Amino acid sequence: MGLIAENLARVKAEIERAAAASGRSPGSVKLVAVSKTKPADAIREAMEAGQLDFGENYAQELRDKMNEIDDPEIKWHFIGHLQKNKVKYVAGKAAEVHSIDTVEIASELGKRAARDGRLVRGYLEVNLGEEDTKSGASIAEAEKAVKKISEIDGVELIGLMTMPPYFDDPEMVRPYYRKLRELRDAIRAKLGNKDMLPELSMGLSHDFRVAIEEGATRVRVGTAIFGSR
Repeated sequence: MGLIAENLARVKAEIERAAAASGRSPGSVKLVAVSKTKPADAIREAMEAGQLDFGENYAQELRDKMNEIDDPEIKWHFIGHLQKNKVKYVAGKAAEVHSIDTVEIASELGKRAARDGRLVRGYLEVNLGEEDTKSGASIAEAEKAVKKISEIDGVELIGLMTMPPYFDDPEMVRPYYRKLRELRDAIRAKLGNKDMLPELSMGLSHDFRVAIEEGATRVRVGTAIFGSR
């Protein structure tokens, strides 16, 4: 067993333990292996170990890897900041877009996808830490953004995503992940739809266990699988 396969097995076991500790089934949490900047051979090694969901941060890198690894079983996730002029590389191609940070970007994704007869499954990114260096809707803007994006043809808004401030201690991140779940629940109550936004994309290599305990359904793990960049 290669190093990537060993790392994957360890991460998946930790996901199962965190889910079980929270009274959830392991199947309720999907692992997105973040493969940005990693070569195709590393992705293929992960595929051989059974991993089929991969996350990319850069639109053109996503395009290039999709061309190089032409396998219909792979589900590509776009998780980085998306510029309007790069939407063409992502819309209708990524299985899920985790980083819809404005209504304008959602609209552009919808236009591209609808034109090709496709659908974008996406998440509204929320900047819970209100950091100037990060994209995303504020807590105050989130409900209005959800309503507007939900009306865009070609886009299915399936959840919320956040990238909280970094702390060495995962427990310091817990309030942010809890806040995203509570925000989702508040939006559900306000809009009168208890089934909307079923997915929560949150949790990285060093804190995904805490994210799962707070309700994550997608965890984005790169370094713990592929090693440092």
